[in-house]
Amino acid sequence: MPSAVLEVADIFRAHGPAYRQVQAGHLSLGQKKVMSAIEQCRSAALGGHVLRCDDCGQVEIAYNSCRNRHCPKCQASAAHRWLEARQAELLPVEYYHVVFTLPAPISEIAYTNKTVLYGLLFDVAADTLRTIAADGKHLSAQIGATLVLHTWGSALTHHPHVHGIIPDGGLSSDGQRWIACRPGFFLPVRVLSRLFRRRFLEALENAHRCGKLQFFGEHLALADTDAFVDWLAPLRKEEWVVYAKRPFAGPQAVLSYLSRYTHRVAISNSRLLAMDERGVTFRWKDYRAKGRTRHKTMTLDVHEFMRRFLLHVLPHGFHRIRHYGIIANAGRKKNLAKARELLGVIADLPPPEVAEAAVTTRPTFVCPHCGAAMSIVDTLVHRQPIRAPPRQRSTA
Repeated sequence: MPSAVLEVADIFRAHGPAYRQVQAGHLSLGQKKVMSAIEQCRSAALGGHVLRCDDCGQVEIAYNSCRNRHCPKCQASAAHRWLEARQAELLPVEYYHVVFTLPAPISEIAYTNKTVLYGLLFDVAADTLRTIAADGKHLSAQIGATLVLHTWGSALTHHPHVHGIIPDGGLSSDGQRWIACRPGFFLPVRVLSRLFRRRFLEALENAHRCGKLQFFGEHLALADTDAFVDWLAPLRKEEWVVYAKRPFAGPQAVLSYLSRYTHRVAISNSRLLAMDERGVTFRWKDYRAKGRTRHKTMTLDVHEFMRRFLLHVLPHGFHRIRHYGIIANAGRKKNLAKARELLGVIADLPPPEVAEAAVTTRPTFVCPHCGAAMSIVDTLVHRQPIRAPPRQRSTA
């Protein structure tokens, strides 16, 4: 019989209690919640449903998902729902893929300043794209961009960067023309890189002056303004990595890409190979190598694996997918309608009654044996955690 597939949940269930004990006082509330969610995902702890197939009578138990955005098992359905909403918004043009990456020294302080620095990474990258695109020397157009934050490298190290998905062109300043990019060329990467570097460092200095940054350990001295300015000086001379990939071949290729990237977590279950006395072994890609030698395996101590995984827990309420420019939430509907009009196309949307029928007729549960719809015949209530009795208030 084939061996069971290893999952991140198996690692946390087996070693999470010991890790919590060792790291007592060092885990954030957010990290603890992620651990608990992954450990309980699709288990009796969260309850579930008893299902019976309407055709073959097969009975199955489906346990509830944790729906935590850091859980590898809960992203497929979330990505599917998000992509369905985005499909109607894509324009019939090529799309470009641009990546903005923070230098290693800034990545180090970003870990203890996630909300501030990840937010700057989003906003400065978007501002850089819009500024260069609006410049008459380049495109002279108002563009839109979807940015997706990833905080990891393939080896689970802390490596914050955003992936930008940008349509091939934009609206003229008066909104009366669609201005397309030159074939196969979006914007000059070096110009993007230099402006991104300058504006990010300016924003970072401003955040420091406003007291928005925290420093710990080896970076404690950076709390001093002069020391921080000196620390930034070498970064003004380095080349920052802004990478433009080849354009996608139309909207369907964009959807295929987005389905892999928007709801990705630090590591998927499919990359896990083994958990034994040596630790956790997984596949990773070494981007400094070439060809087939890029694909390697790595074994980490179990606690080190969990530490690296938890590096990528996002702050509560932080959005890791954001839209800017003409596809920003406020004006998206109007701008896309205008863009389609200028491009001479009509949105390929099904009539409301057809879309509603598709939603209502799609079965929620499908029998794994015959493919027919399954009905819920019983509900399993999730286990309530044991709580201590409330403390008595002192009357003294």
